[in-house]
Amino acid sequence: MKEWDVLVIGAGAAGCFSAIKASENFKHAKIAILERSSKPLAKVKISGGGRCNVTNVISDPEELSKHYPRGERFLKKAFYQFSSSDMKAWLESKNVPLKLYPDGCYFPLSNDSQTIIDCFLNELKKNGVQLLLNQRVESVNKLDSGLFEVRTPEETFYSKAVIVTTGGQPKISGFELLKAFPLKIVPPVPSLFTFNMPNEPIKELMGIVQENALVKIIGEKWTSDGPLLITHWGMSGPAVLKTSAFGARIFESKGYKSQIAVNWTGEENQEIVREKIVEFVKSNKLVVNTPLYGVKSRLWVYLVEKAGIPNHFKCSELTSKHRNKLLEVLVNDSYSMEGKTTFKEEFVTAGGVDLNEINVQTMESKKVPGLFFAGETMDIDGVTGGFNFQAAWTTAAIAGKNVLSNK
Repeated sequence: MKEWDVLVIGAGAAGCFSAIKASENFKHAKIAILERSSKPLAKVKISGGGRCNVTNVISDPEELSKHYPRGERFLKKAFYQFSSSDMKAWLESKNVPLKLYPDGCYFPLSNDSQTIIDCFLNELKKNGVQLLLNQRVESVNKLDSGLFEVRTPEETFYSKAVIVTTGGQPKISGFELLKAFPLKIVPPVPSLFTFNMPNEPIKELMGIVQENALVKIIGEKWTSDGPLLITHWGMSGPAVLKTSAFGARIFESKGYKSQIAVNWTGEENQEIVREKIVEFVKSNKLVVNTPLYGVKSRLWVYLVEKAGIPNHFKCSELTSKHRNKLLEVLVNDSYSMEGKTTFKEEFVTAGGVDLNEINVQTMESKKVPGLFFAGETMDIDGVTGGFNFQAAWTTAAIAGKNVLSNK
């Protein structure tokens, strides 16, 4: 019977990094990763359009944690141990320079996700971590001896400690391998998706981006801001994706049919926009040729028509009714969402192992000593911008640091 010190289940971002950090902290430990597929780090490969947005420039734990619809308080504590600045420093110490973009996202200078993959695989090899592919884990049990028994269809493995990093799962059945343990699993639902609007004519403006928009679910108090992209199926872009993440369970409860409000001005205060329109009507230019708030010309024409303003009207000809309708369309423009589309291949879910089950200082199960978690296996998810990867790096680093502390 071959016994390992640490078995990591899953060779994704969290799995590989937790194994690397474990091997750094416990130099002589026998560590292996069990991966169900033939390709480790598959999600890293496709992320960011193949460029891999590894993290975000925000490193203050309090500010950083605000970008997580699930796990904010938990991660705030975790980020004090390992934040985005720590990940940047670690990568640069491995000769992987990063480039910062205006939106706060860090990518490898090479603009190629393979750079990150090669770095991780080299570190695993250098540190003697075994990467065992095509090993689909079916069950994990803890024996009376204190060892963990990890079964695949072909083999049985034994280990002093286990780190579960199987990622987000589309259904609760994806957590079957943990059924031997008394763990609470929060049922998963999709996060980070775009809005399908099959009956909205705005789709004809596909490709247009409004750089600063506010998006909300009508009936909810909170809003999400950022660029909004009009697509051939509806709406996408950071403002929409953030709304989908923070509203993941609301959308699921509504069957992904909701009324969405868009503020095209980026201003939440109607009075500011009203004052802008008062100045606007002093002009003798055609309304359709005088866009406000950086609205692209084709989108402006669409909004003007939606406000019921004839194309030949000059700004000075707008009636009180026209001004009120234009204000409404600019600040509180409503659309019917009737379905969702997964955001590219970057599958993210809300749900997973309940955070109350996990010691944030170690990532160890409170009920099962020696069982650790990292990444999206837990009920953690972030918005776009490198935040999901950072949660993976942070939780993996903590798990790797503590996995054999009591062995």
